[in-house]
Amino acid sequence: MRIPASTYRLQIRESFTLFDAAELVPYLRDLGSDWVYLSPILTATQGSDHGYDVVDFTTVDPSRGGPEGLKALADAAHAAGMGVLVDIVPNHMGVADHSANAWWWDLLTHGKNSRYAAAFDVDWAAGNGKIRLPVLGDSPEELQHLEYDDAARLVRYFDKTFPLAPGTDASAAGLADQHYELVSWREADATLNYRRFFGVTTLAGVRVEEPWVFDEAHAEIKRWFNEGLVDGLRVDHPDGLADPQGYLDRLAELTGGAYVLVEKILEPGEKLPESWKTAGTTGYDALATVDRLFVDPSGREILTDMVPVERYAEMTHDTKRGIADGLLNSEVRRLARLATSSLPDVEFEQLVDAIAEILASFPVYRSYLPDHGSEYVEEAVIAARVHRPDLSELLGRVRPLLSDCSLEFSKRFQQTSGMIMAKGVEDTAFYRYTRLTSLNEVGADPSVFSIDPFDVHTQLTHRQFQTPHSMTTLSTHDTKRSEDTRARISVLAEVPADWAGTLAQLDALAPLGDKAFADLLWQALIGAWPLSRERAWAYAEKAAREAGNSTTWTDPDSEFEARLRHAVNAAFDDERVRAVIEDFVQRIQAAGESNALSAKLVQLTMPGVPDVYQGTELWDSSLVDPDNRRPVEYAERKDLLQNPDGHPKFALVRAALRLKRDNPDLFTTYDAVTIDGPTKDHAFAFDRGGAITVVTRLPLGLERNGGWQDTVLKLAAGTYRDEITGATHSSDGELLVAEVLKDAPATLLRRLA
Repeated sequence: MRIPASTYRLQIRESFTLFDAAELVPYLRDLGSDWVYLSPILTATQGSDHGYDVVDFTTVDPSRGGPEGLKALADAAHAAGMGVLVDIVPNHMGVADHSANAWWWDLLTHGKNSRYAAAFDVDWAAGNGKIRLPVLGDSPEELQHLEYDDAARLVRYFDKTFPLAPGTDASAAGLADQHYELVSWREADATLNYRRFFGVTTLAGVRVEEPWVFDEAHAEIKRWFNEGLVDGLRVDHPDGLADPQGYLDRLAELTGGAYVLVEKILEPGEKLPESWKTAGTTGYDALATVDRLFVDPSGREILTDMVPVERYAEMTHDTKRGIADGLLNSEVRRLARLATSSLPDVEFEQLVDAIAEILASFPVYRSYLPDHGSEYVEEAVIAARVHRPDLSELLGRVRPLLSDCSLEFSKRFQQTSGMIMAKGVEDTAFYRYTRLTSLNEVGADPSVFSIDPFDVHTQLTHRQFQTPHSMTTLSTHDTKRSEDTRARISVLAEVPADWAGTLAQLDALAPLGDKAFADLLWQALIGAWPLSRERAWAYAEKAAREAGNSTTWTDPDSEFEARLRHAVNAAFDDERVRAVIEDFVQRIQAAGESNALSAKLVQLTMPGVPDVYQGTELWDSSLVDPDNRRPVEYAERKDLLQNPDGHPKFALVRAALRLKRDNPDLFTTYDAVTIDGPTKDHAFAFDRGGAITVVTRLPLGLERNGGWQDTVLKLAAGTYRDEITGATHSSDGELLVAEVLKDAPATLLRRLA
């Protein structure tokens, strides 16, 4: 297996095609990147900027460069000695435009008799033999907008089209004879009868566990490896698959055992099943560890008390239960229908209640029975019994069904728990739990406030021994806030009283009537400042509706959103509000940059394969998607290759990537470096086998303590070269931290002799 030294993630789209990526290869090579890492490139919904809504598994998207573009990129990368890693999406397909997806169109045309009926996960009995399509508006008169075209064999509803079944006519009466039923979009929550990706009805689940479905969905991917175009894969959302281990076994066979990563969220302490044929995850677990190294634990109490919110464990239980009872209730009800055959004497709604409670209590995204995760099933049922003692007897009866992998109920429960977790935690609780929002990140637990250096060293040592080829990351297309935005927000833990006063000023000048959301909003603007009004408003609206306390996506509160828009506008138009923001940013900006540089160097040099998300070799103040998928200006970055010292982050990233790629022998082990002296808690250092990372933590506290003083690194006697500045240092067993970090808060040393 060829293992990348590092990757550089590119978002491939119509405005930045595979041909554009090919032209960027010389820059990426000079930067130090080892592999080019691509977002999904199979044909997706027209105009898609992300590519996760694949409509055709058999072709590279023409709008993204097509097969010619992939070959151009592969040729350029391989000629430069680089590899190619591609993101693939086996769990679902895009069905927003029914006619664009030939498999889905055939299903709508022929129903259960379609060849593709086995490819999609449809509960035909629940729809009386039809697929329920939640596309209509709220009005009872919506059917009046349907147009019938018998010549074209179509039904039209505004910009959507639907096929006619053979032998039926295009008329209002003929609509009843189709293999689909058009219903209000609001009915999806409770009555949808096909599996989807999370709550997105335009992404239909695919049954890739069917051998022929796997074969046809991966024929193009197989070609990539047969022709030597692609060197590795990133598998999107394996939790949605019926059999992740079986899928990875087949994928390993197809790729010849190539480098494969899984986009898998691990909760604290959770590990990937050892039986999975994968090098590791896409790095959210690494992100969670790195971020918490730079959070001051002394700020916990003030930040916790300043805007009281529900305890995180209770909050996430309730938000997950809200999703199980609301947005994804159709999935819960499908589980209940499956369980009735084993529990025929139980009233249906009571069974729905019990299953929803277990899902709300599940501690991780999913189990992988029968081989892995039985302890999580036990934990969930026990927690559910504590929450709902009135259901205790029934929960005990459901428990054996969860572990019986011969039952479809058990398999589908495992596919469903991750959906509930993602929507209840990532997309709800993360917008409600506002103590320190730099911690509210995918794959992290915001209730874990900070991690001390000893524990970080312990975790990184485990990574070296257990998952040395797993990816590490700080920013992705899915992060709620970019790495630099989070790095600045984390400074609030060093100045919690100052932040409490600043927040009080902002909330008084532009009140929202929702203190918790005001806390989240102003943290975001402080973290990303300066940013455009448009970006600020797009974030504010999305965040408020995801939080769901004062407004929602389905029922927006016009009065609250007017106050919200006023607050956002005040940041730009009200001199008093803008002054408060800019004054506070000015006080924490340098500390934020220190955190950002230090976190980046740790991520790039710790055990694992580091990824640089597009553009983040320079400062990046992105917020949640689509903000973090904005186009990147590469002209400035190319210019910096001639003068890398002109930008501290660029110089750091370039030095680290180059050293790791060109000198792999310096990155074969992991050992903590001992630090001694009066301010030792403000430094963190490790030795990878000749490459030594030294970084600053809690920089404002360091300043208050009078700087480094005579704090030292305990390093073997010899000469060390600073890979960023070129300076050399001689150690007689100790090096002064003040000398090593005199030019920057983070540096990378190379042992010369």
